[in-house]
Amino acid sequence: MKAVVVDYGSGNLRSVAKALELAASEIPGQSAVTVTGDAAIVSKADYIVLPGVGAFGDCVAGLVKLDGMIDALNDAVISGGRPFLGICVGMQLMADRGIEHGEHAGLGWIGGDVLPIEPVGELLKIPHMGWNELQVATEDHPVLKSVSSGTHAYFVHSFSIHCSDDGNVLATTDYGGDITAVIGRDNMIGTQFHPEKSQATGLALLKNFLTWQP
Repeated sequence: MKAVVVDYGSGNLRSVAKALELAASEIPGQSAVTVTGDAAIVSKADYIVLPGVGAFGDCVAGLVKLDGMIDALNDAVISGGRPFLGICVGMQLMADRGIEHGEHAGLGWIGGDVLPIEPVGELLKIPHMGWNELQVATEDHPVLKSVSSGTHAYFVHSFSIHCSDDGNVLATTDYGGDITAVIGRDNMIGTQFHPEKSQATGLALLKNFLTWQP
């Protein structure tokens, strides 16, 4: 089974790849993780991971610059049903649009908008940075089977996705109000937090992802 991390000039690619390699090493038959910006390689992957760090619009532009990448992602994930994991801004790109530094269209895979976090109270700073508790809405999702409410994960973000369908919100965290922490439907899932920085919780989630057969 081949897992691919999409390299479009955004994200902690080394950290994500190393965490995935560690998770893959515990799975019989799982091959090495490939980091690539080649749409042809992505189109043949069994598992696809889209990381992301920075502004929504910049990340969209990075994907657009890679010849055939958005078509390859749509073909593999939407048409082909390959398991997909979006991380941080990579998760946000699954939405219809983001409004960071202007309005930008996302991949449109999960209905919703990416909007600024507006916490209540002066003590809560933006960006939302550090460890925070997860509140898991559904504990029967295969990728979240070892991630329960009260588990801590590591966040770094100033924007949050607001899903049109609450059923696509799999977990939240409290930062002056509920913030979407995990989204998903069908063969795709996204985490606002960074699994590669979330120690045992993140490793368990990545291992679950690499054995997921939606």
